[in-house]
Amino acid sequence: MTVIELPVKGDAKPPVAAKGSVVAALDIGATKISCLIGEVVSQNRRSADGKEAAALRVLGFGCQASRGTRNGAIVDLDQAERAIRLAVDAAEKMAKRTITSVFVNVAGGRPQSNSYAASIPTETGQVSPGDVEAATRAALAQGHQAGRRTLHTALAQFHLDDARGVMEPVGMFGTTLTAEVNVVSAEPAALRNLALVIERCHLSVADYVVAPYAASRSVLAEDEIKLGVTLIDMGGSTTGIASFHDGHLVFADVIPIGGMHITHDIARGLSTTIAHAERMKTLWGSAMATVLDDRETVAVPLLGERGVDTIYHAPKSMLTGIIKPRLEEILEMVRDRLDKASFAKLAGSRVVLTGGGSELTGAREIAAQWLNRQIRLGAPLPVAGMPEAARSPAFATAYGLLNYALKPDIHHAAAIARQAMKEAEAGYLRRVGKWIADSF
Repeated sequence: MTVIELPVKGDAKPPVAAKGSVVAALDIGATKISCLIGEVVSQNRRSADGKEAAALRVLGFGCQASRGTRNGAIVDLDQAERAIRLAVDAAEKMAKRTITSVFVNVAGGRPQSNSYAASIPTETGQVSPGDVEAATRAALAQGHQAGRRTLHTALAQFHLDDARGVMEPVGMFGTTLTAEVNVVSAEPAALRNLALVIERCHLSVADYVVAPYAASRSVLAEDEIKLGVTLIDMGGSTTGIASFHDGHLVFADVIPIGGMHITHDIARGLSTTIAHAERMKTLWGSAMATVLDDRETVAVPLLGERGVDTIYHAPKSMLTGIIKPRLEEILEMVRDRLDKASFAKLAGSRVVLTGGGSELTGAREIAAQWLNRQIRLGAPLPVAGMPEAARSPAFATAYGLLNYALKPDIHHAAAIARQAMKEAEAGYLRRVGKWIADSF
């Protein structure tokens, strides 16, 4: 899947699912597995290109505790299959529909984002669509890595001679055109394991979407994507990063650390169970210390203890002292990844936090300190039929997958194939015409 539209003659705009069709999204996370089923409906208005605008209406929703996954990857096929089946079954019963394929998120397989550039001389001194296509293809050719599968490719910008940051070079004058692209890839084994467990549930994978890009499709405003923004999706065992500039995905990455690591730190630090640690984090957890933290206490059930000594009261400052360092570690890793990524700098200074981890008290303030950027908390934009229980940032990826299903990206390979077929047909017709002219 790709974010690039090459200037191929006759190439279509990004496809939109047909009105009345049913689409499904499957978010396989570390803490929960969610399934959303939606129907494509009309908005009773026309889009900019004159076509009837389409929207989604949620028909079914299912959610189960995640099993068989770790750090975004499948580690137990049987457990993962059971959890997926339960989530899909609940969504199908609510929707009263049966699904056959799903759009699924990718957080495992060590997703990587790499930048590539290629330069070509313009044919006539004035940039033509053919020059743009040739430069883009040359840059993309460098992005094919052995042992990895490309998930997304995004055109960042062009350079024309000494002019940098050119977005629409066609028609401009110059001698050398340089195209810069960003390629997001993942290890194919992780994708095959995802496909395998989904196929065991009698479903097929409609498409893969890297998790932070999926979350952005439900959280970010259109103007944010155009002006430049970075989304940080704080999940259970991973933290995703997606940066946008001028409407394009220019950087994506996934860090294998998330909210469950904070929960495990609490369980170890306070000698309690993981379930109680998660409850304490949710009810009383904060990354910001206050003057009352030493006076207020939280009840901590001791792990393995029985009788009257099963619970002790710890000052709230101990809980904050455990949460804050781990959250700062996550944000420091995010900052380092952004600093090293050249294209991420195009996204500007605006950051949107989403995902279940972003709901932690003080997360926004700590992020502003470590990233030194404008921070806002992002939740899924309203969708007709959205269940009340699924309106939180924790379900941003699931809704983003559903929005992606409504309007998926153009496949670069399909565009190349269509162009190759057109060129082959044109060449054949030219040969036939030449043969007729020569013969008669």
